[in-house]
Amino acid sequence: MLVYTSNEILNMVNDCLDHLPYDRRPASLYEPIKYVLSIGGKRIRPVLMLLAYNLFMDDPERILMQAVALETYHNYTLLHDDLMDNADMRRGHDTVHKKWDANKAILSGDSMLVLAYQRMQQCDSHHLQAVLNVFTETALEIGEGQEYDMAFESRNDVTEDEYIEMIRLKTSVLLACAVKIGGILADAPENDIYHLYKFGEQLGLAFQLQDDLLDVYGDPAVFGKAIGGDITSNKKTYMLINAVNRANAEQRQKLMGWITAADFDRDEKVRAVTAIYDQIGIRQLCEQKINYYFDECRKYLAMVNVADERKQELLAYTDEMMKRRK
Repeated sequence: MLVYTSNEILNMVNDCLDHLPYDRRPASLYEPIKYVLSIGGKRIRPVLMLLAYNLFMDDPERILMQAVALETYHNYTLLHDDLMDNADMRRGHDTVHKKWDANKAILSGDSMLVLAYQRMQQCDSHHLQAVLNVFTETALEIGEGQEYDMAFESRNDVTEDEYIEMIRLKTSVLLACAVKIGGILADAPENDIYHLYKFGEQLGLAFQLQDDLLDVYGDPAVFGKAIGGDITSNKKTYMLINAVNRANAEQRQKLMGWITAADFDRDEKVRAVTAIYDQIGIRQLCEQKINYYFDECRKYLAMVNVADERKQELLAYTDEMMKRRK
């Protein structure tokens, strides 16, 4: 039995990404792609894919190309998200549209999506159809989640259930896809593949809700950016939705005043909205929901029919993900 540590797998992924060939022309089309994939990132999705595969098989290096395909796809979505959000920075570096321009971000992003498919389809023919079916369905769902997220920007009546479905589509299905493809490529039994998918889905929900929490209550020195960005932009998060729905008349009036204000002092708004969250108990509510989804993901992993010692690295990795402060 050969069980790799998450650090060993991360090193495999980074080494593979560093040595991917870009020999097509014009080189200027591919420079932003190399740039995006070189500026770091936690590589959560490829690491999860390889850890899931390693539950059943001893040679995760065999599916490295499919793992980096998922990382390529994930970074393509970030490239276009940054353009839609008009964001200037990503991981402490200029975004592609900032470093080049919007047209370059669109075209290189489109090429990045095609490269993700090219890399994914390099698996053996026996698994190709199943892998592409999962990958394609996931890509469609992520677009649907992004559309919901943008539609929510102009609404003040978003429900908690709508929000959870949006983050399931936008964020958690890609983690679920990662572990499911890992299971498929390892020839895991159908039951185990199903439980792996549900494990990734529930983990993704917990992970995104933790992002919501950290944006309000994280340590800026650790978080790597000023907290309160979601509050400043009136982003419909679990925190804001529940604050609006649970506020008394006075609290709701104050909240809506900040949400509709065209001119405001950023720090004052963040402090005022956070104070309302504190009064209502939004932090505790969000922490309870995070713990619920994290417990659910561990239940699904427990149902995967492999020896517990083979699951230890995947469990340790997910524990580390959820203990993060950034």
